[in-house]
Formats: sequence, structure tokens, C-alpha cells
Amino acid sequence: MTHPRHGLDEIIHAPVRLSIMAALATAEKADFRFLKETIEVSDSLLSKHIITLETAGYVRVEKGFVGKRARTWLTLTDEGRRAFRDYTEVLRQITEGAPGA
Repeated sequence: MTHPRHGLDEIIHAPVRLSIMAALATAEKADFRFLKETIEVSDSLLSKHIITLETAGYVRVEKGFVGKRARTWLTLTDEGRRAFRDYTEVLRQITEGAPGA
């Protein structure tokens, strides 16, 4: 039998990406600034990790305007929600010794 850690999604596993996924999992949509302030990272670091998640198909990025101000909104895709749910299940298996561990 293999250890469940082998089932951890390496894309999500980075602390900043995990924080992004967790924040988006609880919301229908989140604003870039809200995410930046919530997970306490710089614009450039957040952007870098969002690109990785978007490339993987886990996050959808929408750009638009509110008045004259440019805004960026992020949402988890269906694939991203599944991946996050699977990731948290593997963590549960590791931490709780659930079946499959």
C-alpha cells in the first residue's frame, strides 16, 4: 500500500496556492484585493500563483471595471472545486488515519 501523501496535488500543495484555493472554496467569487489582504501576500506573489492555478484549470480569472477602476475577480472552476475537495480528503486521510491511509 502507498502512503496517502502521494495523492496530494502538487499544484495546490504550495502554501500560497492552498490559501487561495481555500479562500475561493468558501466564496462564489472573490476580488483580487480581498484575496491579497486575506492571505497577506504581495500583488506580484498572488499574481504568480494565480497564473499557476489558472493554467492548471483550477481558477477562472475575470477582468472588468467598477466605475473607472480596473478589477479582477477569481472563481474556482468545477475542476478546481473537485481538486480542492480531493486534496482536503487526502489531508484528512493523513491526519486522521482515515481508510486508505
